[in-house]
Amino acid sequence: MSGHNKWSKIKNKKGAEDAKRGAVFQKLSREIYMAAKQGGGDVTMNPALRLAVDKAKANNMPNDNVQRAIKKATEAGEGANYDEITYEGYGPGGIAVLVHTLTDNKNRTDTKIHVAFSRNGGNQGATGSVSYMFDRKGYIAIEREGLDTDEDTMFEYVIEAGAEDLQTSDEVFEIYTAPEDFTSVRDALEADGLTLANAELTMIPQNYVAVSDEHRTQLENLVDKLEEDDDVSEVFTNAE
Repeated sequence: MSGHNKWSKIKNKKGAEDAKRGAVFQKLSREIYMAAKQGGGDVTMNPALRLAVDKAKANNMPNDNVQRAIKKATEAGEGANYDEITYEGYGPGGIAVLVHTLTDNKNRTDTKIHVAFSRNGGNQGATGSVSYMFDRKGYIAIEREGLDTDEDTMFEYVIEAGAEDLQTSDEVFEIYTAPEDFTSVRDALEADGLTLANAELTMIPQNYVAVSDEHRTQLENLVDKLEEDDDVSEVFTNAE
């Protein structure tokens, strides 16, 4: 795994999201709504809802927005029904692209995803065409600034908590877990008094692929167009 690569992408993405906060809140509300609709509105009894709420808090979404989305989902007969659909394909230079969506209109989403790929040097693929190149993992980042913990000590913390791997750079500790262990590892680290800069379930490429200067801008445009789509919740690539 290339841990530092993952952290750099998160920092860049958060910076971009700060500039379009309203659209981000709309997507987060939809994820909270979907989780509450499927598993109920109690975060202590609904792990998917807790993850969605934690993600919203990490993006500084107001609690009123969170509660509004939960209430909308749990009030009988109100609100839309959403489907989770994953799209796969290749971007410029053969970069694998995985797109997770949450939509109430499959035909609309199908069209917009196809247009984004075709107009930005990509090719949409069939189901399974690139998903095998990614692994579902829990990911936790702890920034090292102001933290009086060395790598050996941190390694003991995370392994004892049940994590699979620790990647270390000068800037950050990055912890990877099996999906089913993510919540317990995160809670254990927080119980130890550690502040988590990021904690999420994500898709990690098995291998990263370098992007040539020729394809870099076009790939960035493709990812931007996909992420701007209201139906798109997450975009993953194996670009270095």
